Amino acid sequence: MATIVWISAATVAGGVISIAIAALFALSAPASWVPALVSLAIGTLLGAAFLEILPHAIESTDNFQALFATVLAGILGFFVLEKLVLWRHHHIEDFEARDHPHPGDHGRSGVMITVGDSFHNFVDGILIAAAFLQSTELGVVTAVAIIAHEIPQEIGDFLVLLHSGYSRFAALALNLLSSLAMLVGALLAYFALRDAEEWISTVLALAAASMIYVAVADLIPGLHRRPELHATAQQVVLIGVGVALIWLVGNLAGSS
Repeated sequence: MATIVWISAATVAGGVISIAIAALFALSAPASWVPALVSLAIGTLLGAAFLEILPHAIESTDNFQALFATVLAGILGFFVLEKLVLWRHHHIEDFEARDHPHPGDHGRSGVMITVGDSFHNFVDGILIAAAFLQSTELGVVTAVAIIAHEIPQEIGDFLVLLHSGYSRFAALALNLLSSLAMLVGALLAYFALRDAEEWISTVLALAAASMIYVAVADLIPGLHRRPELHATAQQVVLIGVGVALIWLVGNLAGSS
């Protein structure tokens, strides 16, 4: 199968699957199931970064120091980017609280979350394309990891949209619309990177940095809110399941 077909299928399926599962949870499933999804997502992100993406990035370059410097720079860059986003949201909330003291945001939060999610999906599409340009196995593993971590995020997006006054149909439509940005990012990356192989290792390093940062900085702190022994045991098991899933997918994709 042509690489561009794999990329297109993975991004479209990834967006549809993550949104469908998120919609099911946000609209009907118990909220108590979300922490389990988060733990699973952590395992898939860390497994993809350390078992698949970084090893492939190492194979595609001779400059290991530059490669790991890129991973470090990526982690620091994502930290700064998240700080800027938090700073902007903080000032927007202060402004709205001062000038619009009445409850309800008339859809503003929904618009912001849709724009932010579209940018996030665009970047995810670039990462998927770079992975498939390296190998089909790496592309499949990367797509699975991205789908797994998109589900808890999409659940949050659904809840924000519903809270902002959007109907269930409108919330679903907006999430599907933002998922198209993943396909756009993937196709742009495919045509930009296929003749510039020297950049693929750099993009893979940034992909690994993104997954490590999201898992360690954004998702793991939330697990610490449940310090009970049984909750911790469940989290460890599900993280292990996520890692094992990536290992299994990698081996199956590699043997096919």
